[in-house]
Amino acid sequence: MLCCHISLALSGNFSIIDSSMEIEFDVKITPNILYDYMLQHTYSRLPGLMGTLVGVLLLFLFVNNRQPLILIIAVVVLFYLPWTLFLKAAQQAKGNPAFQKPLHYRLTEEGIEVSQDGTTERMGWENMVKAISTPKSIIVYTTAVNACIFPKSDLGEGKMKTIEIISTHMPPKKVKIRA
Repeated sequence: MLCCHISLALSGNFSIIDSSMEIEFDVKITPNILYDYMLQHTYSRLPGLMGTLVGVLLLFLFVNNRQPLILIIAVVVLFYLPWTLFLKAAQQAKGNPAFQKPLHYRLTEEGIEVSQDGTTERMGWENMVKAISTPKSIIVYTTAVNACIFPKSDLGEGKMKTIEIISTHMPPKKVKIRA
């Protein structure tokens, strides 16, 4: 599937098409934005939260028992997942050919279009799972695990228009975006 269902970083090239509900922009993947997405995706689900809870509980156990092995295990539990996500983000950003060239996005009345190298994929708003935001990005999930990500800092003047288009075309219960 052409939509790089993981993360997309804006190159700053965008345009608002008249006053209708339409915007276009070009994106290029960066490891930092991919890492932001992976952290959000992982820690908003039960396994990520449970790992953190276990690590914190081990820290409390260390405070009570003062056994160095417990501290070592707690640190490994707390930092293993973020570190591996960081490495995975860097590896995917460099290793995925689709992330090496800019993607052109167009948000329209019908949905999201993404094109690269003459190939275009269209995804209707009715098929979008949810839209959320992190401090760095606006994320539109196309499936439960795949998403198109638009970094806020790179959207510039197009950020509010992008949020407006998403909010207008998706049901309110599916949109959790903070500007």
